[in-house]
Amino acid sequence: MALFEMTADALQAIPPTDFATEGIWERRDLQRLLRDDISPVDDSLLVIAEEFGDFEGSDRRIDLLCVDRDARVVVVELKRTYHGGHLELQALRYAAMVSALTFDQVVDVFERHLARVGPDRCGEGRKVLTGWLGGTEELSGDVRIVLVSAGFGTEITTTVLWLTTTYGLDITCTRLIPHRVGDRILLDITQLIPLPEAEEFTIRLRNREQAVRTASSGRDWTQYVISGPDGESKPLRKRWAILELVQRLHSAGVPMAAIAEVLPSSRIISTSGTFTGTELIERFTQEYRSFGNNVHKWFTGHPIHDGGVTWLVSNAWGRQTVSALDGLLELAPGQDFGYRAAP
Repeated sequence: MALFEMTADALQAIPPTDFATEGIWERRDLQRLLRDDISPVDDSLLVIAEEFGDFEGSDRRIDLLCVDRDARVVVVELKRTYHGGHLELQALRYAAMVSALTFDQVVDVFERHLARVGPDRCGEGRKVLTGWLGGTEELSGDVRIVLVSAGFGTEITTTVLWLTTTYGLDITCTRLIPHRVGDRILLDITQLIPLPEAEEFTIRLRNREQAVRTASSGRDWTQYVISGPDGESKPLRKRWAILELVQRLHSAGVPMAAIAEVLPSSRIISTSGTFTGTELIERFTQEYRSFGNNVHKWFTGHPIHDGGVTWLVSNAWGRQTVSALDGLLELAPGQDFGYRAAP
């Protein structure tokens, strides 16, 4: 699709140029500019590393590593060519490699990135990342892929559509086309997959395919909507649904001690005093012998304080989710509380 200049008499086409002709390089120019501001491609992304390559036994490097607002690690791969090369295959490898990153590892990666590109912000990595994620210190465990190129060959688009619709992977293809106007370079940035107009439908289709796979594999990926006097939550993964209902019940006046009685003792713990952040982790590590090796299994970024006691809820529920939700609802002070499986 061409760009046009509109005058009083006609529409004048502005033909595209290409990055090679304009002397625009992949890493030196495109990657550098998107590293400093990736919002023109996706404003839900926070860049945490450039040329990330902390892989044992591999010298591969991810162009840009990001985290999105939904606490997902995001692999961003760039190409200035019109065919895109083997962009999608590279990104799949990288996605697998970063899928096991923990929150603390991501913080360390981000701190090293800030030391290189923003030394005035050194030491702020955890604070910035936690703020970006809305106060939580936990990753979702999912990985997104964002492919950015001057063009995408049929091999790439066919592969991406197959992976997104059949296997539910979250892959975005964004095209960059340069245009020269006088001494200026204008960049046409267009999301091709999924089409923005059809993105909601694409997500529903992906969820349907995931439900089919769940039924055949026996694994349960059901999401839940939690309701209360303040309305309904968005669809939440099991662990987040439990935390949401606990928080809503506590806000409605249900004591945490009562909540703890209906949940398995291994899924909720407490300590005297009011703690947050590193002080919280140190205190629970002192009080619970196995806590230090299993910090990632608790919502440490969402402590609940009640009567001078700090409570932590587990983020590992599995098949206990429904029974836990049912037990919590027995404590509800009114009929407004409930939950339902998301469609």
